[in-house]
Amino acid sequence: MSPRLGGRFRHPGGRVRISALLTGVAIVLLAFAAVAVLTGGGAARATPKAARAFALGRLGDPGQKVALRADAGRPVIINFFASWCTPCRKETPLLAGFYRSHRGRILVIGVDANDKSSAALAFLRAHAVGYPVGFDPSAAVAVSYGVAALPQTFFLNARHQIVRHILGAVTARELNSWAASLARQSGAS
Repeated sequence: MSPRLGGRFRHPGGRVRISALLTGVAIVLLAFAAVAVLTGGGAARATPKAARAFALGRLGDPGQKVALRADAGRPVIINFFASWCTPCRKETPLLAGFYRSHRGRILVIGVDANDKSSAALAFLRAHAVGYPVGFDPSAAVAVSYGVAALPQTFFLNARHQIVRHILGAVTARELNSWAASLARQSGAS
C-alpha cells in the first residue's frame, strides 16, 4: 500500500492533524462571535430594510385607501392579522387600546390578510379597532413582506425602514418600548 495519492506523498496522520486544526479554528471563531454578540461589538449594524409601499382598499369601505405612503415622514406600526387567527384574538384588543391611548402620536395600520370581509368587519367591531385597516384578501401585501404566518408586526421608523419585526403576537411590553423609544427620539430632536 502506497501513501501516494494523485502524485503527491501524504503523511498517514495528515487527516487527523488537519481535522484538529480545523476544529481549533472553528472554536476560536465561535468564541470571537460569542464575545462580539455578548458585548455588542462586531460589525456595524446594517441599514434597515425599506418597507414595501402598499395601497389597499379600507376594510368596510373599499373606496377609501389605506396606504403606507400617506404616512410618509412618521413612524408606523404595521400589523398583519386575520379574524380566524387565534393569537390575533388576544393581540388585536391590545393594539386597539394602545392606538387609542397614543392616538395622533403613534400610527398603527392593520392589514387583514387571507380573510373574509364580513368576518373581519365583525372582528374589528368586537375589538373596537379604530386604526385604519387595509383588506388584503389574496395576501399579496402580506407575501410581499415575507409574512407566511399570522400575526406579524413591523415597526417602521420615520423613513419607513423596518427597524423591528415581531413574529407572533406583539406584547404590551414591546408596544410600550416602541412608544418610549419614539418619545426619546422626539425629545432629542
